[in-house]
Amino acid sequence: MHLNIKELSNGIRIVHQEVTYTRLVHCGFILNIGSRDEDKEQEGLAHFWEHMAFKGTHKRKTFHIINRLESLGGELNAYTTKEKVCFYASVLKDHYSKAAELLYDITFNSTFPEKQIEKERQVILEEMAMYRDSPDDSIQDDLDALVFENHALGRNILGTEETVGRFQQQDFFDFISTRLDTSQLVFSVVGNISFEKALKIIEGPLREIPRKRTLYVRSGFHDYQPKFKTVQRDVTQSLCAIGRPAYSLHDPNRFKLYLLNNILGGPSMNSRLNLSLRENYGYVYSIESSYQPFSDTGFFGIYFGTEEKTLKKSRAIVQREMEKLRSKKLGSNQLHSAKEQAIGQMAMAEENYAALMLVYGKSLIDHNKIDSLDSIFEQIRATTAEELLEIAQDIFHPDQLSYLIYTPN
Repeated sequence: MHLNIKELSNGIRIVHQEVTYTRLVHCGFILNIGSRDEDKEQEGLAHFWEHMAFKGTHKRKTFHIINRLESLGGELNAYTTKEKVCFYASVLKDHYSKAAELLYDITFNSTFPEKQIEKERQVILEEMAMYRDSPDDSIQDDLDALVFENHALGRNILGTEETVGRFQQQDFFDFISTRLDTSQLVFSVVGNISFEKALKIIEGPLREIPRKRTLYVRSGFHDYQPKFKTVQRDVTQSLCAIGRPAYSLHDPNRFKLYLLNNILGGPSMNSRLNLSLRENYGYVYSIESSYQPFSDTGFFGIYFGTEEKTLKKSRAIVQREMEKLRSKKLGSNQLHSAKEQAIGQMAMAEENYAALMLVYGKSLIDHNKIDSLDSIFEQIRATTAEELLEIAQDIFHPDQLSYLIYTPN
């Protein structure tokens, strides 16, 4: 399938892929602004902005924003990560123009009404409380804080009660004006619509946005020190999180670490951690490892919960599985099987066109290009057992891992 990319004079880029065998169009704005771009006193502001985008523009009130696509069977959504804010929608192809216009409106014309700020403040405080009541979720954020101590990457995307409690209308305008860069902004479209039709609706309004360059530069993360921390929580089982910094989005080893992570504790039931801890011993209901690359660093983590009496044994098994990958090369059959599994998972992910639309936008921002799936497959297939051994010796080094454990009160 052919990709179209057009850059406007203000630096905004439009990426498009036509898919004729679907009834839908997925489109969205991807902005290279995230929670790591907040100053300390702004913690939670990017996420709050994401919420407030739905709360009023110069020409729409909340109801009209929410009802515009939902009444047509479409979906309007948004999310915030450490490095991105995304506003996106999925609609029947006949309603693309309505979706694109609405997304433009909420992305660039939000008014952040003061009354709505007060209402949404309470919603976000409830979201925080709900999050704290879910230790499986909160341990992941607490591990971020442990690994990326005293750095914006370690801060909670939701913010703190103190910061969220004091944001006012001007804070949103100031944050956007100092962080928005039109060269770091992409409108992405995937679905049953031609490039010409997609452009016809959105190109004109986007051209009217003044060219904007920001002087802001992200502060890099450098000073990692491994830590071990135990916290007593109101939990019924012990929870364990293990993590460390890893390779960035620009590191040539990132696809190899993706492959290695998949072998160790990826989403499939045949991951080594799942087979050993769940299938062989019955110590856990679920265990997973994850790898998240950022623009200048990355994060590798492992998460599981188990009975307090089996925590020590479970940790030892996790360490043993990592050590196996550090000390013994994969056999040719094992390596081939791991590659085919990873490639199959990626191919299936490509069938999710809404997710693909967001991937295109992020890739264009992060790499100034979009690699074809075939080229990524080639990199995975070219990976050798020796390379995976080297990466395992690096990333799984026991002296470089941080541990966070929640134990019952």
